[in-house]
Amino acid sequence: MTEVKREVFGQMPQEEGGGVVEKFILKSDSVKVEILSLGCIISALEMKGRDGECSDVVLGFDTLEGYTRKHPFFGAVVGRVANRIAKGRFAVDGKEYQLFLNNGPNSLHGGARGFDKVLWSPQVLPNGVCFFRLSPDGEEGYPGDLKVWVTYTLSGGELAINYRAQTSKTTPINLTNHAYFNLAGQGSRDIYDHEISIEADSYLPVDNTKIPTGEVAAVQGTGFDLRQPVKLGKHLQKFHLDGFDHNFCLPQVQARRLAARARHPPTSRAMEVHTTQPGIQFYTGNNLDGSLKGKGAIAYPKHSAFCLETQNWPDAINKPHFPNALLQPGEEYNHTTWLVFNTA
Repeated sequence: MTEVKREVFGQMPQEEGGGVVEKFILKSDSVKVEILSLGCIISALEMKGRDGECSDVVLGFDTLEGYTRKHPFFGAVVGRVANRIAKGRFAVDGKEYQLFLNNGPNSLHGGARGFDKVLWSPQVLPNGVCFFRLSPDGEEGYPGDLKVWVTYTLSGGELAINYRAQTSKTTPINLTNHAYFNLAGQGSRDIYDHEISIEADSYLPVDNTKIPTGEVAAVQGTGFDLRQPVKLGKHLQKFHLDGFDHNFCLPQVQARRLAARARHPPTSRAMEVHTTQPGIQFYTGNNLDGSLKGKGAIAYPKHSAFCLETQNWPDAINKPHFPNALLQPGEEYNHTTWLVFNTA
């Protein structure tokens, strides 16, 4: 059985449109998740370790104020298009669109005020919560009225996140959750003692602004071969990598399949990521620099968390040979990601 509770988390500032931010607490026998109506943010996720001790394994803030200031999308649902669009430009049906540039020369995670910065309308379910919003035609430069539903359900150690959307005009869409994990417990210094594996035979090399070059490269014989578990710290050293911020290409079938695993041997905490999406962005918190203070006023330094963001491939709207990034009127965007937490 999953217990669902709701409570007030805070009040949005007037300049952000005001409104009450609620927190939804989903609790099973092994996992407790807290989710905000602001940005559908996973603000806490507690799981047991080998010793039965519970720890919060996601980065974030204790108060609403932290989330209304600039932060690197901690725990949020990002959209209308997650990841990067080159030069913030794309064309649909012969019409050019220009988006806000918020990541060097590119547009990232929906623009200046993406899905992570807005209030969603919640509906409590027996084992979770469904958030809805209408993204109006022209919001952040995107075409079409887009209706979006994000549903979180918890069953035992499995958190499912379902994304659905319908549009009035052809529009690019790519939704993901941007939770930052540290299975040693949030606030732990680094993730070097974590073991990571990703079920991908290929990945997307990127240019110096993190836009895919268009090549789909084999992981075989490279530092991107994570098909067998690697100890992250040693692996980064061995291949002289500063960290990962890359899309790994998954088999393109709409069925649920295992995409990645992370494990923290000292506590035996483990998580699996299953998805229907064609890609997963592995990011090792390279841009965290200790300047942000999170829960308990703890600083979050570089490599103190990892993200496994299930998604379409970055800049797919500008790369015809990448998986389709467009949603048409009359169709439904529908993807699910399952995060499975256990002690292994």
